[in-house]
Amino acid sequence: MEKGSPGRRPGCLSMKSSVSWPFLFSSNDSHVQPSIFVLLGIPGLENAYQWISIPFLVMYLIALLGNGAMLLLIGIDRGLHAPMYYFLCMLAFTDAVLCSCIVPKLLSIFWFSSMIIYFEACLFQMFVIHMFTSLESGVLLAMAFDRYVAICNPLRYATVLTNKIIFKIYIANLIRGVLIVIPCPAMASRLPYCMTNIIHHSYCDHMAVVKLACADTTVNSAYGLTVVLLVIVFDVIFISVSYVLILRTVYSLPSKAARSKAINTCTAHICIILLFYTLGLFSFLTHRVGHNVSPYVHILMANFYLLVPPVMNPIVYGIKTKEIREKAFKIFHINALPTSH
Repeated sequence: MEKGSPGRRPGCLSMKSSVSWPFLFSSNDSHVQPSIFVLLGIPGLENAYQWISIPFLVMYLIALLGNGAMLLLIGIDRGLHAPMYYFLCMLAFTDAVLCSCIVPKLLSIFWFSSMIIYFEACLFQMFVIHMFTSLESGVLLAMAFDRYVAICNPLRYATVLTNKIIFKIYIANLIRGVLIVIPCPAMASRLPYCMTNIIHHSYCDHMAVVKLACADTTVNSAYGLTVVLLVIVFDVIFISVSYVLILRTVYSLPSKAARSKAINTCTAHICIILLFYTLGLFSFLTHRVGHNVSPYVHILMANFYLLVPPVMNPIVYGIKTKEIREKAFKIFHINALPTSH
């Protein structure tokens, strides 16, 4: 890494390589703002970076290929142009963006020690990560609503979930995510950072950045918790209500075969819900109350929360959804025919 240019204020922390990171800043009487932050990656596991990079790279490639294939398959096959698959497209797009927000920078830290991120880029990454996390939760809620209508009101399915309604649901989720999340980077940008610009994390998480401020951050912390309550808790409650109503309808069906078929249409969605919210709960608890947990455990959990669902979602839906599986095999065989002659 290059040292800061003459006349710039040096940082107060030296890395293992004995290079002092520059603390570039602009200031006035009430505000001190760094020009750059330094992402340490996963502190405590520096000696294993080359090995750790392999599973992260593999998971990232699987996530991109799996979600890209899902978008392509649903886009080109008119037989999959139905509400459930439109929601699945939203999920695949959200997953691709989420993992692309963190993994390329993380790999650059692992491979090239490229730890510097500009202040504005850090705030933008913070906004995109938290906004798309909110969006993913909202899409999972919309998918629960889709399953509720399909099972509890099947005769009204086509009239309730029209293309116009689906579009409005997605736009409403986007607006909710933007309005709820944008105060986080906005408030973080107004804090004074006059001591250090070194983030002990692999990406610009809201609280990881706010902790660097030399000011009272109670409001920031409280708002971050409020966002979790407004988004995650709200969505989980309504998803739970949807499935209570679904189960009540399913177990009122007279035929065992009908009950089994109805449950099977929900299994992939249930698996994805459990994966996303369980990882989120563990990440939240290790950050808020896991004070005795090693820092690298918290950072790994935060990365897995954003990376594992994008990896598993297309796999789960590919295995559990008969229509997607059959269409994928059909396309594979069509493409394979010319090479067999």
